[in-house]
Amino acid sequence: MPELKLIESLADIKPKQWNELAGENPFLRHEFLSALHDTGCACGETGWEPLYLTLWRKQSLAGAMPLYSKSHSRGEYVFDHAWADAFERYGLEYYPKLLCAAPFTPVTGPRLLARFPEDRLLLAAGAVELARQSGVSSLHVLFPSQPDLEALRKLGFMLREGIQFHWQNPGYASFEDFLAALNHDKRKKIRQERRRLTEAGIDFICLNGHEIGDDQLRFFYRCYLNTYHNHWSSPYLSLEFFHRLREAMAENLLLILAMRDGQPLACAFNVLAEDALFGRYWGATEFISSLHFETCYSQSIEYCIRHGISRFEGGAQGIHKMSRGLLPTPTWSAHWIADSRFADAIRHFLQEETLGIEHSLEELDSHTPFKKT
Repeated sequence: MPELKLIESLADIKPKQWNELAGENPFLRHEFLSALHDTGCACGETGWEPLYLTLWRKQSLAGAMPLYSKSHSRGEYVFDHAWADAFERYGLEYYPKLLCAAPFTPVTGPRLLARFPEDRLLLAAGAVELARQSGVSSLHVLFPSQPDLEALRKLGFMLREGIQFHWQNPGYASFEDFLAALNHDKRKKIRQERRRLTEAGIDFICLNGHEIGDDQLRFFYRCYLNTYHNHWSSPYLSLEFFHRLREAMAENLLLILAMRDGQPLACAFNVLAEDALFGRYWGATEFISSLHFETCYSQSIEYCIRHGISRFEGGAQGIHKMSRGLLPTPTWSAHWIADSRFADAIRHFLQEETLGIEHSLEELDSHTPFKKT
């Protein structure tokens, strides 16, 4: 019979066992999650207490959930602050809550890590039972893959739809080939932006994995801090975390640097999967018009075309990405609320919100940046 166990440290699970379940998604790898925990970025002190739910058959790991007890809603990219406020107004505690997610990572991927559908159901049902027994307000699964979504729907989770912007590669031969597929205005705008940057003496280099030296990593982190400070916010991740990533997952890292006179002035930090590129962080030491769009989007798209990568995900939110060829794409989260009164109210809210999201998707689709056929 399968057995469910709670694991408070990934050190108790062999990386090979875990990674065989996580598959090709870099944000679920043992190395990525361990780097977050071991460097103190995602731990009990920062409001991310690991409570990994695992499924075992004898000594074999058959399933797992990256589960956390959360004391806040920061770093999630699915916003439930209004729900927390409603609980507080009625004198109830919303936190702690249980969260299944890759911390600080708005990327769709497996959340019920298992080979078989029946094991996904066992994991999800076990997480609900854990939530009931621990007396938390709720259980949330963020950015689950389609198989996970089906299992969560069967168990009565409420589904919430969102929108991101992704670029798809149908097999472009070059960046010019991609530009030719855009409508006249969008194509002209991108060419003008690139020309202005070239005239300003700015060019770009791409560094993979161990090509990223200490100086480049420190420069990236300086830019990363600038971005948060410019938005009056605090960064989630430490320089030590990025050093750990470079040591443990070098093959998954891509740093795009904007250079002028041999000196870096901006960069984009990307993560590579087998057939996808994920834009994660950006920053610059000075403002230059169009530099953000070129560094984060055009350079990443061009990299994907050169290397035959099928998909580029530009991160959370950002309708401005459409003009660079990224198209609206639905994302999902799943929610279980312990209090039936609040569950009914949230279910009604989600029904209304979903209608609005579907309308927005239809509206955005009508404004495609590509030539209409």
